[in-house]
Amino acid sequence: MAHDPIQPSEGGEDPKLASLETRIDAAQRAEADRTATPEAPMGMGRPGARQGQRVLSTLVGYPLGGGVIGWFLDGAFHTRPWIMLALLFLAFAGACFQVFNISKERSE
Repeated sequence: MAHDPIQPSEGGEDPKLASLETRIDAAQRAEADRTATPEAPMGMGRPGARQGQRVLSTLVGYPLGGGVIGWFLDGAFHTRPWIMLALLFLAFAGACFQVFNISKERSE
């Protein structure tokens, strides 16, 4: 009697079927690894998130630094609030210029 290729042998599972299941499992794992998005710290998984944080820190940090430095210079020269106001405006202009340069960069 000839061996029927569709029927499994009497010894158990068909080796071709086992091989197919093994290859399917390997392909599913490889696809899951390929499509998985790496988790970045602090929710920075989206493209451009780092660039957005740079813009935010620039727009907050430059004027804040200009204000603090201006406050101390005004105290030293007794000119409150003129040096602080001037440095605030200069720092804001510098921040806008820096944001313009950041926006020209390519996001990751």
